[in-house]
Amino acid sequence: MSRRALISVTDKTGLVEFAQGLVDVEFEIVSTGGTAAALRHAGLPVRQVCDVTNFPEILEGRVKTLHPAIHAGILARPTDGHLSQLAAHGIETIDLVAVNLYDFEGAARRGVPWEEMVEQIDVGGPAMIRAAAKNCERVTVVTDPSQYPTVLAEIRAHGTTSQQTRYRLAAEAFSRTALYDTAIARALADRLDLGPFPPALVVGWTKVADLWYGENPHQAAAFYRDPHERGGLATADQLSGKPLSYNNILDADAALGAVSEFGEPACVVVKHTNPCGCAVAASLVEAFKGALRGDPVSAFGGVVACNRPVDAATAQAMREVFLEVVVAPAFEAEALEVLRAKKNLRLLAVGELSSSAGLQIRSVGGGVLVQEPDARLLDPAALRVVTSRHPTSSEWEDLHFAWAVCKHTKSNAIVLARGREVVGVGAGQMSRVDSVRLATAKAGERARGAVLASDGFFPFPDGVEEAVRSGVVGIVQPGGSVRDAEVIAAAERAGCAMVLTGVRHFRH
Repeated sequence: MSRRALISVTDKTGLVEFAQGLVDVEFEIVSTGGTAAALRHAGLPVRQVCDVTNFPEILEGRVKTLHPAIHAGILARPTDGHLSQLAAHGIETIDLVAVNLYDFEGAARRGVPWEEMVEQIDVGGPAMIRAAAKNCERVTVVTDPSQYPTVLAEIRAHGTTSQQTRYRLAAEAFSRTALYDTAIARALADRLDLGPFPPALVVGWTKVADLWYGENPHQAAAFYRDPHERGGLATADQLSGKPLSYNNILDADAALGAVSEFGEPACVVVKHTNPCGCAVAASLVEAFKGALRGDPVSAFGGVVACNRPVDAATAQAMREVFLEVVVAPAFEAEALEVLRAKKNLRLLAVGELSSSAGLQIRSVGGGVLVQEPDARLLDPAALRVVTSRHPTSSEWEDLHFAWAVCKHTKSNAIVLARGREVVGVGAGQMSRVDSVRLATAKAGERARGAVLASDGFFPFPDGVEEAVRSGVVGIVQPGGSVRDAEVIAAAERAGCAMVLTGVRHFRH
């Protein structure tokens, strides 16, 4: 009995070479429309699916491989019962199925009209892939051009693929169809406006890389990306340096989220996912220097994000500091030359920054928590000055700046700023007054004349009293405590301006 391969591919990368390799080892090639035409054009012998099924393609190509002559040939096991049934119906076995699917994901990303997108929903392709993967004891299923060399090498060497290879390819095939169905389900949900939290959360990620380890060396880890999301850290180009670690990725993502808040040139220095320095300035180099002043000690071994392409001047300033990662929209050629001299420094170009993000998903025992991203902007019209002294114009600028940084700092979060530079941060403390003490201690003399942002309300006046003793002149906070009157009175007594936002930004 001759061996047969059914090949029907949208992505024709390596198609001719793969088919030629199969013909060379005496496979008969069965194929469909465009794939068959490409193979014939290359001079390869090919048999049309309609010649196998004795049935034409109909419904504008929607039905061509959905036929017992195809699926029985794929699904039959090498038992006397199955083989006799095939013989009775004149059906031949199919030993290899090479299929990749209509590009629905690409159509969804391009935002084409639904009437066009629906025609990119492949039906016959997934059916053949699943049939071949189910029968992987006998059938080799190939779903990506990257698999061609391995499959050909094994067939040339041994006459067939190994059972282990067929199992691995089957697992990859079911993963492929699962991701494909996920894309379709998500596109339909978006079209129907079912909201962000459907009864079943259908997600799928593809692996970007295996990592050296996780948060600690004894934890294995890998990095996956959502193929349906555009941009962000998962699609960044690494231009230099060692491979990224798990903690590098966490810190770089935190830094990128923080720096994306600002329209003017800005830099953020992050350590353990918290900003330890941030500044906005007229130029990127001045913003970096200002961010570094926020906490030069903590910046050692930190991760820096910029919201402008890194230029030569900024690169020279960065070169003087030990950093783990620099992430930016791009790097100018001179800047790359400077920074690549630091062999271990990881440089990530992410393209145009965007504040948009998909759902935030966090695992818990036996399930996940899902929420929308915290994309709430400060609404100037909703701000309430609750003290007799109002902030000055420069204090208003600093209050807005500090509030933006505080949004990206772990709760309980306190951020001190002056001249649109962070001068002190208190993060992740169990009590708010301890966060104030930590921030003012970090700031030292720079706390005098600074403003303070708090991600949550002050439950007692002690936090305000601690801040004003250090010289803080303005405070922005959500308000909403049962002791708001006492908290406001503490600011009033000290002549400190206080602004309530009505919005909190907890980050656990």
